Amino acid sequence: MGGAVRETLRAMARECSLPAALEAMGERWSFLILRGAFNGLRHFEEFQSELGIARNILANRLARLVEHGILARQPCADDRRKVEYRLTDKGHALLPTMVALRQWGERWETGVPASPILVDARDGKPIAPVTVQAQDGRVLGKGDLLWALPEEAEEARAAE
Repeated sequence: MGGAVRETLRAMARECSLPAALEAMGERWSFLILRGAFNGLRHFEEFQSELGIARNILANRLARLVEHGILARQPCADDRRKVEYRLTDKGHALLPTMVALRQWGERWETGVPASPILVDARDGKPIAPVTVQAQDGRVLGKGDLLWALPEEAEEARAAE
């Protein structure tokens, strides 16, 4: 990808959302905790047991995910002395990112399909690859993309 904006990307870095997203997620443990939450883990002990993560690191990462609004910390309904961690709407919105990273890892890192596979609950068929799509639904490749400043994109839309 490359367009006329290339020279100004460094200046635009403070307006780019990627550094903020990376700050919120942290590092690999955060992604693995998130994967566990998508798979129904709710309690500290479940995360610790399933992931094999040190308790202090888990506590730190859970606190970070709660602080950024990705997980919510709530008292358990059956035992108010215990807490559970639940995905927020913001956390659920990370699902496409998680699926895309998993699919990328299957293709470029492990070379084999992950197990278990992610399927459509309606028909049991594996999900399609995550793609970048145009407004009209066309799948876009690397040669189809350009960087544009917001005002340039608005001018292009107005010219249509």
